[in-house]
Amino acid sequence: MKILVTGGAGFIGSHYVRTMLDGGYPGFEDAHVTVLDALTYAGNRDNLPASHPRLTFAHGNILDRELLRDLLDGQDAVVHFAAESHVDRSIASGADFVRTNVEGTQAVLEACLAAGVERVVHISTDEVYGSIEEGVWTEESPLLPNSPYAASKAASDLIALAYFRTHRLNVSVTRCSNNYGPYQYPEKFIPLAVTNLLEGRPVPVYGDGGQIREWLHVDDHCRAVQRVLTGGRAGEVYNIGAGTAVPNLELAHRLAELCGAGPEMIRHVTDRKGHDRRYALDQGRIERELGHRPLTAFDTGLAATVAWYRDNPRWWKPLKNGGDRP
Repeated sequence: MKILVTGGAGFIGSHYVRTMLDGGYPGFEDAHVTVLDALTYAGNRDNLPASHPRLTFAHGNILDRELLRDLLDGQDAVVHFAAESHVDRSIASGADFVRTNVEGTQAVLEACLAAGVERVVHISTDEVYGSIEEGVWTEESPLLPNSPYAASKAASDLIALAYFRTHRLNVSVTRCSNNYGPYQYPEKFIPLAVTNLLEGRPVPVYGDGGQIREWLHVDDHCRAVQRVLTGGRAGEVYNIGAGTAVPNLELAHRLAELCGAGPEMIRHVTDRKGHDRRYALDQGRIERELGHRPLTAFDTGLAATVAWYRDNPRWWKPLKNGGDRP
């Protein structure tokens, strides 16, 4: 089995790759993994085992169609994680998000079609649904994205599904809730809060902090992606959630307590433009069809994540302070 993982040096993609190389996915213990990553600010070669015999690393961009053609020759499957993913950056400048998330996804799908790749999973986000005051989103809910990031991901989802309907490409789409865990770039809320607190800096909380998010441990997300890869239906969307809904302000207080800090370390800042108020996923489809359920309790996973950042300042301090990577 040969698998190409785009964006495999990023937070979620590298966890997926490390787990596969460690034999964590039954039936894939001997799989050879090729990682394609542009190593932009959030991609880190040190997130991967440098000398693993079943790993090939390619430094390049998913918009490089010639490179895609070369790498996809002989691949059995593609898991497409590569994306620009930070909402604030998309608000400041959306062009990179359209290029990578929309044009890049189309380039990957077209190359998979040309190479005869048997299976593709496209990784997306719950943010494509927008904001929901009550209830939950199902896979049939309308797409109502509110940020340039979310809009670019919604467009990439529709392109992926169009490649199934038009070309019968064996592709499925996954939409996950907010991820957390080790190796997450410290611009996202949990690692930003934890690393700030460990350095004695305050935690910024947008607006009143009442925005509600579902938090999914990266390992539960990656296990779900693997279930979709091996058992998901072509042309289908699978929501991946955790059922753990927490307001941002409450989460900030939890993180402060875990870091040994008081509530005075929390600072309210001007709210983000177009800030979604609440996300909530119905994950019934992936449970019914594929038997997937999250295993990591939020309190347990959160404490372990804080401990990882406390124990690994050599990994995150250069990323925050503008120095060289470890």
